[in-house]
Amino acid sequence: MLLIFYSLALLVVLIVSAPYWLLRMATTGKYREGLPQRLGRVPRALRNAVKDKPVIWVHAVSVGEILAAGRLVHTLREQSGCTVVVSTTTRTGQALARERFGPNSVFYFPLDFAFAVRAYLRALNPRMVVLLETEFWPRMLAECKRRRIPVAVVNARISDRSWPRYHRLRVLWRPLLRNFAVVLAQSDTDTQRLHALGAANAVTAGNLKYDIRVTAPATIIDTIRHHLPINARVLVCGSTCAIGAEHEEQLLLAALPAGVVTILAPRHPERFPIVAEMLDRSGRTWHRRSTWAVHPAPLASGSILLLDTIGELASLYAIATVAFVGGSLVPVGGHNPLEPAQFGIPILMGPQVHNFRGIVHTLRAEHAVEIVSAENLASALDHLFAHPDEARRMGAAARAVCQREAGATDRAVAALLKVLRRES
Repeated sequence: MLLIFYSLALLVVLIVSAPYWLLRMATTGKYREGLPQRLGRVPRALRNAVKDKPVIWVHAVSVGEILAAGRLVHTLREQSGCTVVVSTTTRTGQALARERFGPNSVFYFPLDFAFAVRAYLRALNPRMVVLLETEFWPRMLAECKRRRIPVAVVNARISDRSWPRYHRLRVLWRPLLRNFAVVLAQSDTDTQRLHALGAANAVTAGNLKYDIRVTAPATIIDTIRHHLPINARVLVCGSTCAIGAEHEEQLLLAALPAGVVTILAPRHPERFPIVAEMLDRSGRTWHRRSTWAVHPAPLASGSILLLDTIGELASLYAIATVAFVGGSLVPVGGHNPLEPAQFGIPILMGPQVHNFRGIVHTLRAEHAVEIVSAENLASALDHLFAHPDEARRMGAAARAVCQREAGATDRAVAALLKVLRRES
């Protein structure tokens, strides 16, 4: 009965919000791509890729989850004897997943209606479904239970923002979450919250994001290095975001130190033109990566390179002197500080870091990240660039944290293989 009520409520929400989504599809194309797949149309290439093969279905929402799941997916392909297919929700995640895992084994996650979910479960007939973080879709979980498909959750977390909502509805969640084959949580806090919601077998296994390593540097990185001034000081501002009229890029432009080359990487591709207009109005010298790369010119001190591409940011942190990780000066919740940390880069973030609460807490305990406000951002940047020894100590501490906390991927693979053996 609860599932029927949920499906009706979801349908009502979609109908009421249909004008907004239709407008977004018409004006940006953001949600138009993959719509047939979201409605249950299984791509022919995917059908062919899994034909007569045992399958593991891994679902990762967007870019951050795809990066975290990279080594997990490749290791499962090597060790499980299964074909591993990957679904995403966002367009940026889809593009990166196709690049990392191959286009024929990547698809859009279906809308949480019985007809759409069942179409994929029939076509894939997976031996196991693996969910990243908190992708708890009730219909999906119910249909897997009905078909006796084990569901595992890896890198599970319940954010500070989501916890009150989940806790209020714990009576509804308990029948669904108690059926997970295994739940591997990022931290002890996440484990406790999952237990309270009914996932009795949740255990703390660490965060996959500590295992992210850039194995193939972006092709543009050598070109950028070649065109930097001698002894250049480089600020990489990654995954910058906006909420309403509040744009992190505007705050950063007002705080940039003199003589620093800045690489500015907005989180969402649809904002590239908006940020380009900001840069035009700023009066600063700037270049758009996609056009600059065709005819590279020297990146003068004080200039800005707008990174209008997907999938290159993580490796470009390697050339930073200092990194700012975005989504943290506006109430988004922050993005992954481990991307610069792995290269031993000192990190600044704003106060809005609840999406990476545990990681930021660990880094702060080692003085490997500094939390700044919009008001003191400029002085914090000036200080780090003016005190390179202190910056290097921060960076070394960040790299040490990455090395110390690594290993969650190996633990996750071992647990998932155990489920497969148990269910076979």
